[in-house]
Amino acid sequence: MATGDRKLKLNAFFLPYFATSHLIPLVDTARLFASRGVNVTIITTPANAVLFQHSIDHENSSGGHRITVRTVKFPSAEVGVPEGIENFSAVTSMEMAGKVGQGIQLLQKLFEQMIREAHPDCIVSDMMYPWTADVAREMGIPRLAVYATNCFYHSTSHSLKLFAPHDKVQSETETFVIPGLPDKIEMTRARLQDYAKTKTQFGELINLVKESELRSYGIIFTSFSELEPAYVDHYKNVMGRKCWHIGLASHFLNRMKAGQEEIRNSVNNTQKHSSLSWLDNHKPNTVLYVCFGSMIHFSGSQLAEMASALEASGHPFVWVVRKSWNAEEQEEDWLPEGFEERMKEANKGLIIRDWAPQLLILNHQATGGFMTHCGWNSSLEGITAGVPLITWPLFAEQFFNEMLISRILKIGVEVGSDVWNAGFDIKSPVVGKDKIVKAITCLMGSSKEGHEMRRRAEEIAAMVKSSVEEGGSSYSDLDALIGEITACASQKLERVASN
Repeated sequence: MATGDRKLKLNAFFLPYFATSHLIPLVDTARLFASRGVNVTIITTPANAVLFQHSIDHENSSGGHRITVRTVKFPSAEVGVPEGIENFSAVTSMEMAGKVGQGIQLLQKLFEQMIREAHPDCIVSDMMYPWTADVAREMGIPRLAVYATNCFYHSTSHSLKLFAPHDKVQSETETFVIPGLPDKIEMTRARLQDYAKTKTQFGELINLVKESELRSYGIIFTSFSELEPAYVDHYKNVMGRKCWHIGLASHFLNRMKAGQEEIRNSVNNTQKHSSLSWLDNHKPNTVLYVCFGSMIHFSGSQLAEMASALEASGHPFVWVVRKSWNAEEQEEDWLPEGFEERMKEANKGLIIRDWAPQLLILNHQATGGFMTHCGWNSSLEGITAGVPLITWPLFAEQFFNEMLISRILKIGVEVGSDVWNAGFDIKSPVVGKDKIVKAITCLMGSSKEGHEMRRRAEEIAAMVKSSVEEGGSSYSDLDALIGEITACASQKLERVASN
């Protein structure tokens, strides 16, 4: 069979992890594969499928793509969670999050069985499924791991493990340099993940994840090589790993269109639509968008400092506030008295208390800054929109993302968050009003530094958007990757035929 014919029938299985920040990038990756003629099967659970099924159905019907979604029942009763709680974004406590994690582990054998029965040409799995590397090797097919991160993080964490400079300092706040990198990167122990400093159960899983890289065909990064060229080179040539940067900016724009449709079709669309109408009444680049993702839960005292800082800054804002897990803080007693009324009356601020059309807000001409936790998906959405950032990292690899944004790309202002958190319920020291006001003023005011960051952000946005167009780096990386996987499948067919 000719390679060209084989390409049209290439079959790939995609396994997303059950956290929205992982699921969306992997599903977008599946959509990119399908756009190149690959037959795609996504394996997940019913509640997770709901999060993306509409967009998949739309693409299948309008673009002729071949994307199949297969669902398996989540073991809710076995792990003791309510029916429908199948994603970390839906949990209401860290205890419940642990149970969702147990449920994911229980599904492994069923996932393995489905893969073996279907015998796809390759497995594209989230990084958090290291076992897929062994299944792929057993079946003689490539395994690709999707990392919703960047080469900068993996390069720095590799050097930390190799040289352990954090073990040579005397305190959590003493600065050290991470050796062996293209740039001088400074860090403190307080900003490192706990599993980088001591043995933890989660750290053992991360070790398995890193080991599985060496047994995989390669790594897919949802990043752009233009953002980190020195670290792409470091990852490939110093660390000796294969990787492809496929971007996903094109799918950010597709999801933005889907967001517009969702707003139009939503039964309860008043608040969602009003955020965009509210922005329409403000001048370009004057509004600060504040959002910390779907999983972060701040204390009432921290939220109170944010509210006071937003008012004191004098700059208009749209603030997405997630409901607290703490029942005592559900009533929002932390809001300064009369705060929301004053903001509405002066047309200075808008609070959104649930889902927000983030892509639409970031791409609105009135939005001039983004205060973010530096989750990589949110960071990329801000970067793609050409909006400079106020960086407020909290957990996972977010402190590394902050360094890439503020110190390498120079499109962000650090708010002064200095302590890594072990989970979504934020326990780190409160960042005070004065620090927050200082960051807002720097980014949104008339300072030379703020203007330079905005200029750079706009240049970088144009650069990454061009990378996903035909002939661009991300477009070419995806084509090259699918070509390699197709060649592997063709060679396997030839071996089978010759036997």
